[in-house]
Amino acid sequence: MEAESMWGAADAARHIALPQEGDDKYTRGVLGLITGSAQYPGAAVLGVEAAARTGVGMIRYLGSERAQDLILQRRPEAVMSDGRVQAWLIGSGMDHANREPDAERDIAAALTQNVPLVLDGGALDVVHRVVAPTVITPHYRELARLLGEPVESIAANPRDWAESAATQLGCTVLLKGHTSYVSDGSATAAIAAAPAWLATAGAGDALGGILGALVATHSRAVLEDPTLLVGLAATASYLHGRAASLASGGGPLTILDLCESLSGVVAELVADAAAPDTASPC
Repeated sequence: MEAESMWGAADAARHIALPQEGDDKYTRGVLGLITGSAQYPGAAVLGVEAAARTGVGMIRYLGSERAQDLILQRRPEAVMSDGRVQAWLIGSGMDHANREPDAERDIAAALTQNVPLVLDGGALDVVHRVVAPTVITPHYRELARLLGEPVESIAANPRDWAESAATQLGCTVLLKGHTSYVSDGSATAAIAAAPAWLATAGAGDALGGILGALVATHSRAVLEDPTLLVGLAATASYLHGRAASLASGGGPLTILDLCESLSGVVAELVADAAAPDTASPC
C-alpha cells in the first residue's frame, strides 16, 4: 500500500501571512474569541496566548471576568471588548450542554457576521447554525457525539469520517488524533503525529488559537474561497505538533511551553521558505 502523504513544512510555509510595511494591527487581522467559562477560564488564556504567538494584528476577547483577568495578566495587549474582527474562535473551554447566558448571546451575535468561524469544544453543535465559512476541530468522541455514531467507528477510520463529516455538516473538519485529518469533503490533508507528551489538558485550546490566528490573517481570501480552510487547518495542526516537539525535547511539556515555541516555529518556516535554492542544476 502506498504511504499516506503528510502535510509538511513547505506546505505550511505557504499558509503563513507575512506582514508588509504598510500593514497595521487591523490589516494584519483581528481575531475575536468567545472561549473559556467560569469553570474553565484557563482555556481562554491558552487560546489567546497561542493566537498571539502565531501572529495576528489584534485579539479581542469576550468572556467571563475571571478569564479576562487571567488573560490580561498574561497578554495585556488583548482587548476585552466587542468590535470588528476578521474571524471568530468559539467554544474552547465551554460545556455544550450548559453554556453561560452571556456566551450564548455573544455566539448568536457572532453568527450574524460574515466572517470565518473556528468552532471548538463546547460550540461544535453551533455548526448547524452557521452561514459563513467554518472549520470545526473535534476529537473522536466529540465527532461521534456530533454525528450520533459510535466512537469506535470514528477511531477505526478517521480519514473516512473526516471526509464524511465535512460533507454531512457542510464545513471543513479538522479531526484531531494520533494522525490528524483535515477535509472539506473534496480535499483531504493528513498531518503527522505530534509527540505523545502532547496528550495533555489544554492542547486543543492552543490548537484553536493557532487556527484562529491563521484564519484571521487570511479572512478575505477565505471568504472568497472557503476551500483555503483545508490548508490553513492543516498548517495549524503542523505548527501545533512542531511546537510541541520543540517544547518537549523528548520529555513532558506544558501547553504554555508549546505556545512559547510557536513564534520560533513560524520564524523557522518563513526562513526556510525564503532561503535560496542552492541545489546544483542538473
